[in-house]
Amino acid sequence: MNQEIAETEPQLDGCIRNFSALLSSTPRGARLARLLAADQLRNWGLPCEAATHVVAELAANAATHGRLPGRSFRLTLYVVGRTLRVEVTDTRGDRLPKLQEPCSDAESGRGLMLVDVLTERWGVAEGRFPRKTIWAELRLPSPEPSPTSSGDASD
Repeated sequence: MNQEIAETEPQLDGCIRNFSALLSSTPRGARLARLLAADQLRNWGLPCEAATHVVAELAANAATHGRLPGRSFRLTLYVVGRTLRVEVTDTRGDRLPKLQEPCSDAESGRGLMLVDVLTERWGVAEGRFPRKTIWAELRLPSPEPSPTSSGDASD
């Protein structure tokens, strides 16, 4: 069962945006997490390429390493000011991720390295057992200034 919550709450210096979806701990659920994140970020008018890579890696890890039969994982996106926070919560609190250098001939094991490169910072928050949340924060670019015109219309 998938469940989505999308909200925008006004704040003095802008707005806080958040989105949350409960997804099945399967490859299909991980793929859906990436697609939903990309769609939500586009709806918010935010760049989504780096963020969707981060979501894809964290969701794939939740579906692969954080999977317990019959348990889902949760994707949450927060935008506060110029920071996008991605959170993926799964039910394998006993399996904490570690950033490590994979063997050169390994076919997997580079996901957290990608997350480390694409984000400002990332970490793990241990929740009420058996949950854990892997979070990552990306700095959003400043908005482009509006072009100003000077002089008359013939310039």
